[in-house]
Amino acid sequence: MSGLFVSFLLGYIPCLVFAYIVYWFDRYEKEPILLLGGVFTWGAIVAAGGAFLINTVLQLGVYLFTGSDIVTEVGTGSFIAPVVEESLKGLAVLIVYLIFRNQFDSILDGIIYAGITALGFAATENVYYIYSYGYQEHGWGGLIVLAFVRIILVGWQHPFYTAFTGIGLAISRLNRNILIKITAPIGGLILAIFTHAFHNTVATIFSGLAAYIVGSLVDWTGWLFMFGFILWAINRDRQCIVKYLKDEQAAGLINLGQYQTACSAWSQLIARFKALTSGRYRQTNRFYQLCGELAHKKLLLFTLGEQGKNSDKIQQIRREISSLAPYVSV
Repeated sequence: MSGLFVSFLLGYIPCLVFAYIVYWFDRYEKEPILLLGGVFTWGAIVAAGGAFLINTVLQLGVYLFTGSDIVTEVGTGSFIAPVVEESLKGLAVLIVYLIFRNQFDSILDGIIYAGITALGFAATENVYYIYSYGYQEHGWGGLIVLAFVRIILVGWQHPFYTAFTGIGLAISRLNRNILIKITAPIGGLILAIFTHAFHNTVATIFSGLAAYIVGSLVDWTGWLFMFGFILWAINRDRQCIVKYLKDEQAAGLINLGQYQTACSAWSQLIARFKALTSGRYRQTNRFYQLCGELAHKKLLLFTLGEQGKNSDKIQQIRREISSLAPYVSV
């Protein structure tokens, strides 16, 4: 029982830390904690549980049909698991896209929802691997080795794969063109499945130390690419705020200092820290969150027009910002 408990801790605690890192990257317009908790839970329970059942049934079917251990391993790892797992993880992001689209305003949002869903999935999967193939087969030494592999060597694999699904849905969200709206999510899911399948295939082809070296080289190259893309997406959000809040400052909704702070993630961090000592953290935090929302809603109005009553939402946000502005000092 102690081995299972330690496996549970090693499976979930690092993934929760990783989820906070993903959340931290959302610098200018934070997504709702409850919604992020919901997609993490979906990944941990619905996607992970569903994938385990479906993969097991289909794996058994392949073995009964072929009678080959090798075909079953390759078929499950390179074809079945990537399709099943990325579809189930992607479904959570699709639900946010369809039902909570007011909270889905940018490319970065798609990455955030996808990444946190995937980390929920990874947490449950890590518990299973660390306990079953680490502790049960090789004791505490095996547990430590599997924990290192799952947390350090391949810790970001699932968020990397599923991020492509989130990007595809975000591109769809931000476009009027019906062809792009349909093909972008499909293309994103295909990329998620392909990168997942490529990783699993490399792990199947190589064995021992070579598998870890080649697999890590491939994985970390992909992760660095995605990290660079995330930095681009963060800067894109910043440029959106710089552009769409400028006229709000000129009109007097916010003052120059508030505008300059809203345009800088670090200045916002300092402003929130100072607000802790003045007793105005709640107002300050909400104010800059609304500044980000206002900029993105204006972008959506420019891009998509009145889909989702963007003008009404903009006016509502302006009224709330106006009521908070006197309490936010710079």
